[in-house]
Amino acid sequence: MEIHADLALVGHDGKKDELIAWVGERIELLRPLSLVATGTTGARIHAATGLKVTRLLSGPLGGDAQLGAMISEGRLRNLIFFIDPLSALPHDVDVKSLLRLAILYDVRLAVNRRSADAVLAAIAADGC
Repeated sequence: MEIHADLALVGHDGKKDELIAWVGERIELLRPLSLVATGTTGARIHAATGLKVTRLLSGPLGGDAQLGAMISEGRLRNLIFFIDPLSALPHDVDVKSLLRLAILYDVRLAVNRRSADAVLAAIAADGC
């Protein structure tokens, strides 16, 4: 099954609560979008908000790579990835690869609340 998404949502363990709070404050703006997320993040977003989220694998188990593939194949143009800059990541190589692809393919990329608001405003302005 080939997934196309308007927006991907990813949150590191230390930032999942913050991402879920951000999503909860913007449910009505996010509801019409096709959302995709890595496994745990997607499950938590759905449980907290009821939003429909296509779940990929957990980030360390291949979810970051799945998102990277979607970017390189033109199936994803917007990524919100709340990164915890103070935590060591066992799958740091996967995270760097995902960010590298997002930059290379000129994907809208947000790594915190303020930049996520800018991405969401841009999506609303041009319909993705």
